[in-house]
Amino acid sequence: MRRFRTYNQVEETGQELPAQVAAQQERLKDRLASVRSIWLVGSGKGGVGKSAVTANLAAALAARSFSVGGLDGDVNGPSLARMLGAERGPLRSDGVGVAPAAGVAGTRVMSMDLLLGSADAPLRWREPDAAAGFIWQSTLEAGAVREFLSDVAWGTLDILLIDLPPGTDKLSRALQLIPEPAGVLLVTTPSEAARAAVARSARLVREAGVRRAGLIVNMAGHACSSCGHVDALFAAAADHRLVQESGMEAWARIPFHAGFATATDAGRPPVLDDPNGPAAAALLALADRVASTLDTEPL
Repeated sequence: MRRFRTYNQVEETGQELPAQVAAQQERLKDRLASVRSIWLVGSGKGGVGKSAVTANLAAALAARSFSVGGLDGDVNGPSLARMLGAERGPLRSDGVGVAPAAGVAGTRVMSMDLLLGSADAPLRWREPDAAAGFIWQSTLEAGAVREFLSDVAWGTLDILLIDLPPGTDKLSRALQLIPEPAGVLLVTTPSEAARAAVARSARLVREAGVRRAGLIVNMAGHACSSCGHVDALFAAAADHRLVQESGMEAWARIPFHAGFATATDAGRPPVLDDPNGPAAAALLALADRVASTLDTEPL
């Protein structure tokens, strides 16, 4: 029976690591053979609502009868499981692998959050050399995501969404694990600070030759709870400048709505219950666009 090591039990040594990585790469290839399409959801900037976008996109696709998996690649600040309504509890394991947790609309979810004993348990690495922990941590984080991909019994999936932590380096590592994803979605806000950070990720995606890449402009205005009218939250200049600089199309512009954010945080993505809301409508249209690519994806 295969089991995950807990977050503070990762104790590779330098001599063992290359062989372990090679073996896991083979398991990863075999495991993902039954996944039809893999999409990376990333950003060069934190706090742009990337996990909320991933959760609602996963729920929207599942509501359209696609088999969907959601992998939380942020091992230090996991939130996807909560947003998809996956309850913390013992994960079943057999000879095939670790079964993902059940999320809303039949989504299959894996997150570091599901492996913690309590919601407020601190996340700590136990490095082989405590004095050089900063050197090991990046390797161990990447290894944890690789295990989630290769050791989870995802089964047959139409789409696997991988919610990445902020930072261009995290996107680069993901592209090493999944060198040919079906697509990459970069989440940003229409602010100048976000534009500068996301522009670096956009360049990385462009230079990697990713087949499909789109910008998701989150908080693109504020939707009134009473009338639905959308007012600008940021100047539009940064939004349009990022589109021009990156050469990437904006696949969705999602207005901010307080009720939408609250429901997502509570584990009930509003795309399921309030599909006519302005934010939900934008995400449902995004789901349709992502789903349309499956017609050209090989099994």
